[in-house]
Formats: sequence, C-alpha cells, structure tokens
Amino acid sequence: MLAVQRMRQKPLDKLFACIQTHFTAKATGWQIRRGTEMAKKLIKPTFDTRRGVLQKMAVGAGALAGASAMPGLMRYAQAQSSEPIKIGFQCHRTGIGAAYGRWYERTSDAAVARINDMGGINGRPVELVIEDDGTDPKRGAEVLEKFAKQSNCDVAFGTLFSHVVIGSAPTAGELKLPYFVVSEGHHVASGMLNRYTLQPGITDVRSQVIAMAPFVADNLGKKVTMIFPDFAFGHDHRDYFSAAIKEQGGEVIEMIAIPPTETSFTKYFPKIPRETEVIYHVMVGPAVLTFVKEMGEFFGSSKPEIFGFIDSLEAVDINSPGLEFLEGTYFWEGNPRYAQADQTSFDKNYREAVGVNDQGSSITDPTDISTYAHMFGCWETLNIIKKGMETCDYKGPDDRPALIEAVEAMTDMPASDDHPQGTKEFNGKTHQAFGHQYISQVKDKKLNVVHTTPIEAGYYPDEVDYTKQPF
Repeated sequence: MLAVQRMRQKPLDKLFACIQTHFTAKATGWQIRRGTEMAKKLIKPTFDTRRGVLQKMAVGAGALAGASAMPGLMRYAQAQSSEPIKIGFQCHRTGIGAAYGRWYERTSDAAVARINDMGGINGRPVELVIEDDGTDPKRGAEVLEKFAKQSNCDVAFGTLFSHVVIGSAPTAGELKLPYFVVSEGHHVASGMLNRYTLQPGITDVRSQVIAMAPFVADNLGKKVTMIFPDFAFGHDHRDYFSAAIKEQGGEVIEMIAIPPTETSFTKYFPKIPRETEVIYHVMVGPAVLTFVKEMGEFFGSSKPEIFGFIDSLEAVDINSPGLEFLEGTYFWEGNPRYAQADQTSFDKNYREAVGVNDQGSSITDPTDISTYAHMFGCWETLNIIKKGMETCDYKGPDDRPALIEAVEAMTDMPASDDHPQGTKEFNGKTHQAFGHQYISQVKDKKLNVVHTTPIEAGYYPDEVDYTKQPF
C-alpha cells in the first residue's frame, strides 16, 4: 500500500512544483506573473499549503483521478514546465502613435492571457517581450535587433505606423526574424518588403478604399478634397483613393497633405475648393481632436458632405465639446466602436476580454476611449501566430521558415473568438489579409453602421509572390 501511495504521489509532486513556480506565496496574498486583470481572475488559487493541494486533488477515486478532473490546470501546469515562446512586441508607447500603442498593448496582454489559459502554444507558455519604438523607424529597427540578439524572441509583432514598419522590415529580413505587423499600410502587399514580414490580421488601405469608393460616389458626391497625413500611410490613401474614386466616375479636385506632427490646422482649410462636394479626411497623431474641432469651426453649419477615416477620432470621445458638427457625417471603421444591434457573441466576448464597454471605452474609465477600429488586429494576429506554430509544430528559431510557410498556406479565417472582427481571407502570396469594411454614420452622438462591404469588394491584383523568395 505504501508503494502505491508513493507512485500516486510522484505526478502530484510534479504538478505542485509547476504550480509553485507560477504562484509566489506572500503574507499579503498571491502574486501572478505579468498579464491582464482577466488573467488574474482566471487563475485564483484557493489553497495555501502543500497539504491543501493534496486534499483537494485526492477526492473521489484517488489523487490521479482528481488531477484528471482539472484539465485546464493540467494544461497550464504543462505549459509552465517548458521554456516560454517569446513574442517581441514592438510597441508605440511614446511618440505620435502612443494612443494606439497603449491599447495595442492592452489587447495583446488580453490575447496572450487567453492563449495561456488554453494551454499556451504547443504546451508552452507565451511571453510578451515589450519594447518601446518611440513610433520612430530608426528605433524600430534597433528594437527588432534587440529582440533577436538579446531577448531571444521567436518572432516580432505588433507595429502600426507604416514608416516604422518600412524602417524595420529590412532588419527583420536580415535577422531572419518573422515580423507580423498590424499596420494597414499597403507596403506589405506592394512587394517592397520581404518574406519575413506579414500582415495577416488586418486589411490594408488599398483594399479599404477600393471597397468604400462606390459608397462615397453613389451617396455623398463625386468632387472630393482629400486631407491626409504626409507620410507613407497618408500617401497610400492619396494614391489609391484617388484612383478608386476615378473608377466610380468621380475625381479628387484637391489634395492637402499635413505633417503628422502638426498641432494647428486652420491654415490648411482655406485650400479646400468651393466646388468640393465631399471632404475625405484621415488624420493621425496627438492633435487629432484639434484637427476635427478646427474643421468644424471653419465650416460651421455650411459644411459639405464629410467622409472620414476613424483614425481622425481614434481614442477621442465623439461627444467632446466642439464635435457637434459631426452629426450626420460618415466614417470608415475597421471594427465598429459602438456595439451594434446585431452584435456577435465573438465581439461581446472580445470586448469583455480587453476591458471595453459597448460604447468603445474602458470599462473602468468611461473617459478612456479605445482605438477599437484597429486594436483587434493584435488579438487576431496573435491567434494566427498560435495556429501557425501549432501547424508546423514549432520548437524554436530553426522552425521560423516552417512557421512562415504554415501562415502562407492559410486561406479562410472564419469569424470566431479568434477573429472577432469578422471573417477574413488571407493571400499567402502577398502576405495580406482581406476582410469586411464598415461605414458608420454619426447619429444621436453615436456611430451606427450603415453599410458593410463584402470581402471581394476589396480585392486587387497581386503585386508580389513572396512564396517565391528564398529564406
């Protein structure tokens, strides 16, 4: 009998050791490794001694049966017994992208907590290694080098601003470090980067404007003035929307490029021609609220139709004083900020996980407005990395080419808890995802979706086949 008890004791010793490495007992309570508040709620130890663990697991048919009745805990314990998979998160904590970076980080933390709660990736926990790139391309390249050479990251991830992606991607290629960006810029699918750079979790500007141009021409007008930031992202809008509206029988009669670091915009608005029927605006940076307010002050009640990208209002409360003139205007949204009447269970679960309410703000601070139209790309991209690593049975850096090939082989990505924004299609040749676009109208100080484009409305011919490039 004593021998049997010892045999039963061994697996419990291992399990207890795994749990003990994850939780550190202190007089004031338990500390949990870095993660979101959601992760803390998911993992709440109720025992405080070795005897307590054994008593709880030795119920019923015996200790081993008790352990098998706790599959989630067993999976997590297994994951904690292995070296973590390290994902280097190139985060815009400072610089003009800081508002996005803060919510990209929250979303990524929540996604990693969920992945780890499900057992990690290939039985290993996932660890985010976060570095601030300052929303600066030179610093971005340095961060990728640090991920590869000092932090021993398996992949890099998370970049939004296009000039940072363009400045960092060559380094990713040189270091042979898979680089999963969440940027929207057309630079990936254009072929200007390399096989190690992919954008599988969010659509790009070219696809977005091709899909939306028919709505603008048919419902708002055909003489358009464009206002956009004077860097790569804005240039994508300039080039691809002007071509797309022309195909719909319209024309861009004026293009106004504004430096993304600009703080006052009044001097630009007199350049708008009188015959303008539609103002198409997309602005980024810390002064977006000033931009929208000053546009309203300039036009007053005699404004033309206005179609904007929500970038001009990301992290901004649409009910802010001075924004009343936006009533009745239209916005593109990558993911609707306000929960809609036909909200899916996937969106509901996602909002709960990332801590966002039905109005698109933090559940703990209603004045803290999220970057909801973009940050889903972090959640979905991390789930794609997980699927790719599981498909190729990823074990370490030697499997990086296999990981890229596994992602390149993906096609349909159905709407799910992994993809709460909606169904997508991935083009492995161009490393770019295609999906639905949402057009919302401001009504009663809320954004209400009035049109959803089909995925195929955003198709365009391939410009590159990265699968033909060597590793």
